[in-house]
Amino acid sequence: MLVYLRLLKESFAFAMNALRSNILRTLLSLLGVTIGIFSIIAVLAAVDSLDRKITKDLSSLDKNTIYLMKFSFGPSEVPKWKREQFPNIKYDEYTYMKGAMTNTEELGYQIFTKRETIKYDSKTVSDVNMVPVSYEFIDIQGLEFEKGRFYNESEANSGAKVIVLGSEIAKSLFDAVDPIGKNVRVYGQRFSVIGVLKKQGAGLFGDSDDTSAFIPVNFLRQLYGDNNESLVNVIVLKPNKGVDMDAYRAEISQKLRAYRGVKAGEIDNFFINVFSGFTDLIDGIILNMKFGGWMISGFSLLVGGFGIANIMFVSVKERTNLIGIQKSLGAKNRFILFQFLFEAVILSVIGGMIGLFLVWIIAVVLTNVLDFEFVLGMGNILLGTLLAGLIGLISGILPAITASKLDPVEAIRTGM
Repeated sequence: MLVYLRLLKESFAFAMNALRSNILRTLLSLLGVTIGIFSIIAVLAAVDSLDRKITKDLSSLDKNTIYLMKFSFGPSEVPKWKREQFPNIKYDEYTYMKGAMTNTEELGYQIFTKRETIKYDSKTVSDVNMVPVSYEFIDIQGLEFEKGRFYNESEANSGAKVIVLGSEIAKSLFDAVDPIGKNVRVYGQRFSVIGVLKKQGAGLFGDSDDTSAFIPVNFLRQLYGDNNESLVNVIVLKPNKGVDMDAYRAEISQKLRAYRGVKAGEIDNFFINVFSGFTDLIDGIILNMKFGGWMISGFSLLVGGFGIANIMFVSVKERTNLIGIQKSLGAKNRFILFQFLFEAVILSVIGGMIGLFLVWIIAVVLTNVLDFEFVLGMGNILLGTLLAGLIGLISGILPAITASKLDPVEAIRTGM
């Protein structure tokens, strides 16, 4: 064991000597490994950070949450011309389904509408994501409050002019002033602020609760009516835990088909979008991003491997005389073999560590500049180090075998 520790120490010394003796040649050889490790770990760290952000953003929603609407989350076998004829979800369908559905924890109603401008005194915030929803939405999405509350069933049903603001909207309009009880102006009318949500951070697709404002859905119905084609209505269902999802979807289809009078043999004129299908789509995209990163970075690692092999062959050539002397003094073939293998691995790991350091620097900069936590996890650090060591091992094996098989007499004569 002590022999191999000494061997490791000597190999490290040889590697450092190779770096010092010809810095430019060595650095150019290590550049491929550095770029390869940097590329792979940067992609993996970015994807892992994105995955963590997605998980955090979607953690409040049950994967079995269902969005019942006229559009599909993903590709559909229904022809486009037929999908365009699907009727919008109606509020009376929401009230019917609320009373008819079984095994349902919560059932709410939401309207997707255009962005608006909110004013308070002389301050204005434009491009606000308006979220008109029924009162059940607080339990469906698990909203958390910094202060105040969500509107209740009575306020929601009457279409009361009350509003719940995201943290960024509240900060922009009120700064240090307590917004609860203050009146803001939107849709040309005054709304009383009854709640401010906790800060969430940047959303998955740009929007988040921080830049949103929640109002009773019935206010918008009173304003625009139920037949406005520019609005998209949705019934959101949160089933009980452990429910059979296939049976639950079948119940939704049967109830709504019966209410709409869809005849037997005709297709559903609505889509039952399960939230897990959306998350599965996101997982597929993330997996493809990782695969693409590995494919692109693999070429850099290949170049880096050739660079390490090249410098090791040069090292064998330069130290042929020393190898002969070592062998003539009794050094075994495996001693020479391990000596050059350790040197190749050490040189490659140095290149990998440089790549990891560059990823860490970029992660720190991006986290401070952007509203996004870019994380270089310990798992990716270990993976980068292991990859660098593996590249060094593969690249150094042939030069090491060549060195170990040199004839001592010929090696001394060649080096003279």
